[in-house]
Amino acid sequence: MTIIRIEDPADPRIAAFRNIRERDLTGREGLFVAEGEVVLRVLASPESRCRPVSVLLDEKRLEAQRPILERLPEATPVHVAPQAVLDGIAGFHLHRGILALGEKPAPLGLDEFLAGLDPTAVVVAASEIGNHDNMGGIFRNAAAFGAAGVVLDDRCCDSFYRKAIRVSVGAVLRTPTVTGVSGIAMIEGLKRAGFEVIALVPSADEELAAIPRRDRQAIVLGPEGPGLGPELIRRCRPAGIRMSGGFDSLNVGTAGAVALYQLTR
Repeated sequence: MTIIRIEDPADPRIAAFRNIRERDLTGREGLFVAEGEVVLRVLASPESRCRPVSVLLDEKRLEAQRPILERLPEATPVHVAPQAVLDGIAGFHLHRGILALGEKPAPLGLDEFLAGLDPTAVVVAASEIGNHDNMGGIFRNAAAFGAAGVVLDDRCCDSFYRKAIRVSVGAVLRTPTVTGVSGIAMIEGLKRAGFEVIALVPSADEELAAIPRRDRQAIVLGPEGPGLGPELIRRCRPAGIRMSGGFDSLNVGTAGAVALYQLTR
């Protein structure tokens, strides 16, 4: 490892980490910030689709993190700083004490990605998901239940936002993801590739539990509140999750987990 000690929050060598809350909102030109030990471990693992660029951590955590840091590419700089300097760089108290800078993977084309999947693949598709907690939960569920990948339409928030990555416990870094397509193009592409496309709609007449497992299935998740638009639902097989007690819907992350369990068990 290349260990670099940082004494000044204004040091230009850690400029990419500075004021991360504000910069999360404006993007980082193909880079992202990962936070915490769990996410760093994923970034340093062979399963990561992202290239580690640099690390910044509390000097007191260096020895404890050494086994993870030693799995990074040899030339990856590891910056260490006292907690007070670290807080000055981040712009707030960074109680986890660990940040890493990574490079996003090359974009995937929808048709090419889907064509290369197994005949029995399950895919998660999402439209208009704007909440970063929900986005992270979707990726965590996709990884936990073995989904082949995630497709996000062009109205979803950035899955590489720092909080989304953290909530996903690093699953964003290892999950094949297609972005930037319209919702309709997303669904039509899935259908062209032979997927049965199931839209989760609370008011649907058909129950999700009644849909049998078949080759190539995709679930489509929409935003809480308005849900999926009628044009998208019309192109899918609508299905609902039955509930009791007067509730009519679940958190989108929870609904996605139930659907993935049903389709992958």
